[in-house]
Amino acid sequence: MTGQASSSLPTRPAGCGPANCLHDVAGLRVGHATLAGDGWLTGVTVVVPPADGAVGGVDVRGGGPGTRETDLLDPRNAVERVNAIVLGGGSAYGLNAAHGVMTRLAALRRGVRVGSDESQVVPIVPAAILYDLGRGGVFGNYPGPDAGAMAFDDAMAAAPGAPFPLGGVGAGTGALAGGLKGGVGSASVVLGGPAVSPSAVPPPAVSPPALSQPALSQPALGKPALGKPVTVAALAVVNSAGAVADERSGILHGARFGLPGEFDWLVPPSPEELLAGVGRVALPAGGEPDPLNTTIGVVATDASLTKAQCAKLAGVAHDGMARAIRPAHSMFDGDTVFALATGDGPGPAPLELHAILTAAADCFTRAVVHAVLSATSVTAKDRTWPAYLDLYPSADTRRLRVPRSPLPAIGALMDYGTLFRLDGLALCWLALCRPTTWMPATRLPWRGRRRSSPRRRSWCSPRALTSASNCWTMRPGSSTGSLT
Repeated sequence: MTGQASSSLPTRPAGCGPANCLHDVAGLRVGHATLAGDGWLTGVTVVVPPADGAVGGVDVRGGGPGTRETDLLDPRNAVERVNAIVLGGGSAYGLNAAHGVMTRLAALRRGVRVGSDESQVVPIVPAAILYDLGRGGVFGNYPGPDAGAMAFDDAMAAAPGAPFPLGGVGAGTGALAGGLKGGVGSASVVLGGPAVSPSAVPPPAVSPPALSQPALSQPALGKPALGKPVTVAALAVVNSAGAVADERSGILHGARFGLPGEFDWLVPPSPEELLAGVGRVALPAGGEPDPLNTTIGVVATDASLTKAQCAKLAGVAHDGMARAIRPAHSMFDGDTVFALATGDGPGPAPLELHAILTAAADCFTRAVVHAVLSATSVTAKDRTWPAYLDLYPSADTRRLRVPRSPLPAIGALMDYGTLFRLDGLALCWLALCRPTTWMPATRLPWRGRRRSSPRRRSWCSPRALTSASNCWTMRPGSSTGSLT
C-alpha cells in the first residue's frame, strides 16, 4: 500500500537553510507513510523532535477542525513539551494514527513520566487531520496506527538535515488545493546571517522576453537584531477549499513572497493554457457535494521560546497561510498549525521575537507554494486532479518547451510569442525544421502602432498576434535588436 515518494525538491534560494525545509531546524525529523493504489489515496506525516521533546503551541482557525491533544498546548495548562506531531489524512478516523506513534515513543521511553519506572511514560502526541475520504476510490480506506508507526520509523531513519520528499506523499497523498492537486511543502530561512542582496542572486536560466510578469516583491533580508543565527522553518500540507492561484493570470498567490532566486523561474502561463484551465483552479461555486478540506502544518525554530510564544508563532503562521490560499479558514476547512521550539537558553528580546514571527509567516507561505509546485497529477475513481505545473507547463521556464505546433522549433519560439524579423526576409536556420512561410505584418491587423522604415520590414506569425506585439526587430547591418 505504500506509494512512491516524490523526489521533487525545491531549489535552494539565497537566505534559506541548507535543505530549505523543516530539517534545517536542528533535531527535527520528518517521516511519511504513503498509502496509494487499490482504492487508497491517503497517508500520514510525522514530525519528531529531539529525545527530550520540544516546547509546543497550536492555533486552530478552520471552521471544521479535527484535532487531538490541542487543549494540552494551551499556555494555561501543565505540559510544555511534545514528543511528536502527527499530520494525517482520513478525517477524524485518521486521528487514530497517533496511537501508532505513541507506541513507538513509549518503546523509546519518551514522554511524560508518570511512575517510578522509566518505562512508565505517556508520550505527548498532538495531531491534526485533513479530509481525503474516498478520494482513492474506497471510502473506508484511512490511515490507522500501523500507518502512524510506519511514518515514525521513516522519520527516525531520515538523515538529519537532509531534504525529505515533498508533494503527494504522506499526509499530502490525497490532498487537493482548490481544484488542483495539493500535497506537502516545506521552506526555511536563517536569520542573523550576512545580509542578502537580491542583486547577488543569479538570474533565472531562461528569461523569455515576451512574457510580461508583474513585479513580485522580495522580502527584505537584512540582518535582524539577533544575538546568533536563528533558523525558522515550516511544513504545510495543503488540502484547501480555497484557491492557491489566480485563475485569471495563473500566478500562484504566494509566489511573490519567495526568497531571491526561489520562484524566479515561474512566469505567467500562456493564454492558451489559461483558457484551457478555466474552472479547474478553484472549486466551482455551489458544487456538489460541499467541499471538505483542511490545510495543516508545523512551524518550528531553534530559538528558545515559551509555550505562550509558541502559540503566537503558530498564530502568525496562519497569516502566511492566508497569503497563499484564498480564502483560508473557511467553514469547509479545519486549518490548524502547530509550533515547535527546540532551543535551550535565554529567550529572544522583543525585536528578536518579532523577526522570528515575521519569518514564520513568510516560511509558511513559501511552504504552501512548494507543496503546489511539488505535486503531480493524480487519477483515481475515473477522475484526474491536475497538478499546477501539469495544467500550466509554460509557467515553468526550467522545462524544455514541448512543441504543440507541426513545426517543432517554430512552435517552441511561438510559445514565447517571439519572432525574429530579419531585414525583410524571415529565415529560420533551425536544425531538423521544415521550411515555413511567414506573412508580412503589414498585411495583418495590429493593435499597436506599426513602425515604418525604408529598409526594415516586419514579419510576424499569426499566433504572435494573439498576445501583445512582442517581436524582436533586427536593424539592417546590425547584430542587435529591440523588443516591440
